[in-house]
Amino acid sequence: MSRRIPHWIDGEPADVPDRRVAPVYDPATGAPTGEVVLAEPGDVDRAVRSAAAAFPAWRDLSIARRQAVLFRFRELLEQRKGELAEIITSEHGKVLADALGEIARGQEVLEFALGFAEVLKGDYSVNASSGVDVYSFRQPIGVAAVISPFNFPAMVPLWFLPVALAAGNAVVLKPSEKDPSASLWMAQLLAEAGLPAGVFTVVNGDRVAVDALLEHPGIASVSFVGSTPIARHIYETAARHGKRVQALGGAKNHMLVLPDADLDLVADAAVNAGFGSAGERCMAISVIVAVEPVADELLGKIAERMAGLRIGDGRRGCDMGPLITREHRDRVSGYIDTAAADGAAVVVDGRGVVVDGEPGGFWLGPTLLDRVPTTSAAYTDEIFGPVLSIVRVDSYEEGVSLINTGAFGDTKAYGRQGFHFFTREKAVTARWLDPSHGGINLGFPQNA
Repeated sequence: MSRRIPHWIDGEPADVPDRRVAPVYDPATGAPTGEVVLAEPGDVDRAVRSAAAAFPAWRDLSIARRQAVLFRFRELLEQRKGELAEIITSEHGKVLADALGEIARGQEVLEFALGFAEVLKGDYSVNASSGVDVYSFRQPIGVAAVISPFNFPAMVPLWFLPVALAAGNAVVLKPSEKDPSASLWMAQLLAEAGLPAGVFTVVNGDRVAVDALLEHPGIASVSFVGSTPIARHIYETAARHGKRVQALGGAKNHMLVLPDADLDLVADAAVNAGFGSAGERCMAISVIVAVEPVADELLGKIAERMAGLRIGDGRRGCDMGPLITREHRDRVSGYIDTAAADGAAVVVDGRGVVVDGEPGGFWLGPTLLDRVPTTSAAYTDEIFGPVLSIVRVDSYEEGVSLINTGAFGDTKAYGRQGFHFFTREKAVTARWLDPSHGGINLGFPQNA
C-alpha cells in the first residue's frame, strides 16, 4: 500500500506529512491499494485561501475565455474517459459500463455549462417606476464547496463543478475518502485544459474536513449529495454560518405496479433499476408495490432475470460488481437477516453468491425479498445495496397511501420524483392531482 493520495491545492498535488490517513481498497479484491491523506482544519484553511486568492482573476475573465477552458476540458474528458472509468471501477467497484454511464451523465451537465453565456444574462426593465430603469445581474459568489458521495465519484462533482466554474466561481471539492482518485484525475485534466491554479481545489478528508469547510468564513456556498442524516447536518451547520446550501439526502424509491401492467417490462426495469451499480444509488428502485393479483407472476419473472446476472470484477465484463467496503457489505447483508426475522420471504439470497472475482472482494449478490412488512427496517431504511423488496397491496389507492406515508414519501427527500408507475392505462395519471408537486415518472410501454 505504497500509493499515497494527496490533496490538490494551488494547481498541483499537495501532500502533507504527519497527517491522518485512511486506506483505499479495490472492492473486487478486498486489497488496499493506497492511502488517502485526511485534511485537518489548517489544511482546509490553506485550500480555501488558495481558492479565494484565485477567484478574482477567474471572475474577471471574460465568459468566452472561461468557456474556452471548459470546452478544452470537455474535449480531453471525451478522449480519455476510459481512464477515468478504470479509476472509478478500481476504487468504487461498479462495472466499467456503469462507470462510463456516470461519466456520460456528468458530461451532460458539462455540455450544458458550455452554453452558460446565455444563462448568465441579466434582465433590464425600462421605466419600471417613473424615471426608474431596473437592471439585474448574475454574479459569481466566490468560493463554492462541493461535498460529494462515494457512489458517483465523477458524476456528482460534474453536476456542480462545470456550472460553478462557468459562472466565475472558484471550487473546493471534498470527495469521499473511500474513492478519491477520480477527483484528483479531474483536477489534473482541468489544469491541462488551462484552468488557472487555485480555481479548482481538492481536499481529501472525513468529517473533520467537512466541518472545517462548513464553518470557514471564506466559503460562500455548499453543495452536498449523500445520506439524509448528513444532509441535515450539513444544511443546519452551513446555514448557521451564513452560507447558501443545497443538501440532497437519501431516498426510498417505489415502483407501483398496477394489475394491467406489462410484467415483462416491469421485470426488466426492476432488475436494471434495483441492481445497477449494485444498488448503491439514491434513485435505485428499492420497493415494488404490487397491486394484486400480479405479485406472484411478477416475482417469478424478476427471479428468472436475476438468475442470468453475472456478478464479479467490473473489469471482466460482469453485470454487477462488489459493494464499496466490507463494512457497507456487512451492513446491507444485515438487512436480509432483519427482513427474514420480521417475516419476509427471502426469494433470492445474494449472500454467498458465486462470483467471477477474487474471494476477498466485498461481494453481495442481488437479493429479492417478498411480503416485506412495512414496519421492518428492511422497508423503512434506505439500504443502499442490491436488495429489492416486494410489498403486496390490494388497490392503487392503498399503494399510493403507503408510499406517501413512508419516511421518504411526499415531502421528504426526492418526494414524488421517486415514484414510478407501471400501467398500460394512461388515464390513471389523472388521479394524481396534487398541484404542489411537479415530478412523476410514468413507466408506459413504448408500443401502441
